[in-house]
Amino acid sequence: MTPLHEALNRFGWAPFFAHHFAALSAGELVPARVAVQQKKRYLLYAEAGELRAEIAGRIHYHARASQDYPVIGDWVAVRPRPGEGSATIVSVLPRRSHFSRKIPGTREEEQIVAANIDTVFFVNGLDSDLNLRRIERYLVLAAESGATPVVVLNKADLSEDAQTLRGVVMKMVSGIPVVLTSATRGDGLEELLSFLPAGTTGALLGPSGTGKSTLVNALLGRKHFATDDVRASDSKGRHTTSHRELVVLPAGGLLIDTPGIREMQLWGGGEGVLEAFEDIEELLTGCKFTNCRHEEEPGCAVRKAIDNGTLDPGRLENYHKMLREITHQQRRIDKAASLREKERQKRLTSQHKGGYRKP
Repeated sequence: MTPLHEALNRFGWAPFFAHHFAALSAGELVPARVAVQQKKRYLLYAEAGELRAEIAGRIHYHARASQDYPVIGDWVAVRPRPGEGSATIVSVLPRRSHFSRKIPGTREEEQIVAANIDTVFFVNGLDSDLNLRRIERYLVLAAESGATPVVVLNKADLSEDAQTLRGVVMKMVSGIPVVLTSATRGDGLEELLSFLPAGTTGALLGPSGTGKSTLVNALLGRKHFATDDVRASDSKGRHTTSHRELVVLPAGGLLIDTPGIREMQLWGGGEGVLEAFEDIEELLTGCKFTNCRHEEEPGCAVRKAIDNGTLDPGRLENYHKMLREITHQQRRIDKAASLREKERQKRLTSQHKGGYRKP
């Protein structure tokens, strides 16, 4: 760590980023971290303080997809404008980790929700039915991200079965921490902070209405994010957080709050499914037949686990559902890439013919 940038440690600066920044032959450039992202407008944490920033034209020129642009949590190289409190982002440093999903809609494209996260907290509210299948989906995405997952069961004060539900989730996720919290009472806050030592970054993810912003306010010790009550009819919340923001906690850790995510489609090569459903993968090796469909075949280890109650049928169904989703997505990506390549070859052929002249 060079003495020049030691002040950036509190924002998560690390040798990984210092190495890549040094490779830029930066000169007048300085490193900064994206703290607030609102479309193409940014607020950065820099050694000299907060900077308003916009993107340099060269980033627009070279960008091929949304993931080529800076996102919340990114480290960037900027050209500051002294005396203005502003800067131009000229380069995005390589990401150490990133949490992604498929963009909403029909296009097969990656959307990076947040970058350079050490721990990702999946927040679920206990004021409504606990959705185990959704937790499994988040854990698949976490496995692809490179961040350590923690399941947070918030609003424990509104549930009569909080400890029982925690036990159900702990059995399902096997080895992944499950923290019971109440942002209004302060329960579980110290345990959450234990996952966020100084200089490390966490991100709160989950649907609206689960109390993410209230949790951040409780950890900050002040009301920084707007909060709102959920609908009594169905415990659904409004999107009180309208943008992603990185805040520095009094204890020294950093935390990203995100708007509630309604649609969390998978993105990745399938490794995350295998990791999140490791228990099922182990069962598959015990089946008598290698082509077992896990229905009525004799010697099926999966059916035996379901029959004796050690495997939830819903978990098995979700496992197959996500594998099909990943396979379908990969086919669509391959097909789109093939079409793009054909179009490229067509243009090259057309240019070659157009440039040919008889002697």
